[in-house]
Amino acid sequence: MNPSYAFTVEIDQPMAAATDTLRAALGTEKMGIVSEVDVQATLRNKLGIDSHPQKLLGICSPGIAHALMTAEPDIGALLPCSAAVTETVAGRTRIALQDPLVIAAQSQNAQVHEACAQASAALRRVVEGLRTGAAT
Repeated sequence: MNPSYAFTVEIDQPMAAATDTLRAALGTEKMGIVSEVDVQATLRNKLGIDSHPQKLLGICSPGIAHALMTAEPDIGALLPCSAAVTETVAGRTRIALQDPLVIAAQSQNAQVHEACAQASAALRRVVEGLRTGAAT
């Protein structure tokens, strides 16, 4: 399933290694992971639920974030872009990166649309690199 709001890819790595690979791939696009939520630990600690390894990540490009917040200061409420990383089976990880065009759709500002288009293109390159193994 490829949702309209995200770019997805599955790679043959455990979640920790896949997250490191993602981090390196994002770095080539001057992006990075600025926050991490360990969903598996949160579910266990708060609800007593055992689940497979999964994390929510905040992805950011400082330059693009600055351009967005300069163009429309309140758009910071939608930043950073989100990512979900989940180990679907042992040794195989699914990565879903929010398409920044989802943010652009909430604004009428041309500068916001331009910055989100740049970010979307960068994340498409990241996913393609992960898919082809160029980022590993």
